[in-house]
Amino acid sequence: MKRKTAIALIAAMSVAFAAQGAEEKKAETAAAVEPKEQTHCPVMQRSAVDKALWVDVNGKRIYVCCKGCIEKIEADPDKYINRLEAEGVTPDSTP
Repeated sequence: MKRKTAIALIAAMSVAFAAQGAEEKKAETAAAVEPKEQTHCPVMQRSAVDKALWVDVNGKRIYVCCKGCIEKIEADPDKYINRLEAEGVTPDSTP
């Protein structure tokens, strides 16, 4: 009888730990999906953006650090949109 009780207890603990792990994974996924605000220029990468300077391409508004970066983004918008998205940044939609 003690053996059956021990097996039942182990099974219950396994289910509880699995449920806890699933909840933690769900919380991690939700945090990973939450979009980050764009703070750096995708062309210069380390330069802070100037929210007064942007370019609208492919339905996305991409902020830049200087006017020279606008031309580079217009020449190859997918490259810079992909770069932002790889960093977890979701560019604003074009208004």
